[in-house]
Amino acid sequence: MTSGPVGLPASPRISAAVGLQELARAVLPAAAFDFYAAGSNEEISTAEAVGAWRARRFAPRVLRDVSDVDTAVELLGSRLASPVLAAPTALQRMAHDEGEVATAAGIAAAGSLMVLSSRATRYPEDVAAAAGPWWYQVYWLRDPGITRRQVERATAAGARALVLTVDAPYVPPKATPQLPLPLPQDDELCRLVGLGSRLPGWEQDPSLGLDAIGELHQLSGLPVLVKGVLRADDALACVAAGAAGVIVSNHGGRQLDRAMATADALPAIARAVGDAVPVLVDGGIRTGTDVLVALALGARAVLVGRPVLWALALDGAAGVTALLESYRTQLSTAMALAGAPRVAEIDGSLLHG
Repeated sequence: MTSGPVGLPASPRISAAVGLQELARAVLPAAAFDFYAAGSNEEISTAEAVGAWRARRFAPRVLRDVSDVDTAVELLGSRLASPVLAAPTALQRMAHDEGEVATAAGIAAAGSLMVLSSRATRYPEDVAAAAGPWWYQVYWLRDPGITRRQVERATAAGARALVLTVDAPYVPPKATPQLPLPLPQDDELCRLVGLGSRLPGWEQDPSLGLDAIGELHQLSGLPVLVKGVLRADDALACVAAGAAGVIVSNHGGRQLDRAMATADALPAIARAVGDAVPVLVDGGIRTGTDVLVALALGARAVLVGRPVLWALALDGAAGVTALLESYRTQLSTAMALAGAPRVAEIDGSLLHG
């Protein structure tokens, strides 16, 4: 099987597994852990996410040559070691002093791609200096001037795409207390976007419509992916409006509780969109075998959010690299056992039922 790029030193205790969260709980301040882990309301969607991937069963092929397995993919012009990307997650300096810079370095060493949150605690220029290919997450804010400045800054810093998050017109109460949080007081970005201190102009604009996709592309010249889609008709509308990709997501269960699991939403969206644009997915993907399920259900790639935060808290950039390498190794093994030595050979026929 193929080996990954030489990167940061490995963190042997860090691997892609459901139990990684409990390791991180032991090292994170309680308020930070609660903020990262929380879902909304009764946390039903958060609780269902992992099990929805684990419920799928394979129908593996046999007598295929799997002596050389390649997990590499091409995604919007970037060649990646595996189809596992880092999802946008906010306020990463609560997990590690270097925050998003450490995450960027860890992802780059693993040969993958990072989506930088617009509510990051490190400047885009600093993150870009440590990163490989990276995309920038966008919330369309009540003050559109702030949105434009954020996009222009990220574009100038070298972002290769924008990820418009559309499933958060309002931020509902979470199941755990959000304040006080151990936010670094010397960081201007953190002060501007930190919970409890954000000015009204920084809140999401609940009147957002499809025209925002074209406006962002015109402003930046970058491809725009739409994140937070759970319906096939919405996915098709986004593509018709100019989206360069669709990300199936329920915001980690942090928005509308009881929203369907992304594993259940993905197949219909992938069928509807077809090959028009890449369809990506996040939410509850904890192992390389989960990644194989997602690809078989029609995703071009997956994004992982909370696991990256747990790895960052445990061992900084090296921990993030170890996590991404673990996903890649597990995926490579699962591909071999399923009889699909190339990502392009993964399809719905590998799933039972």
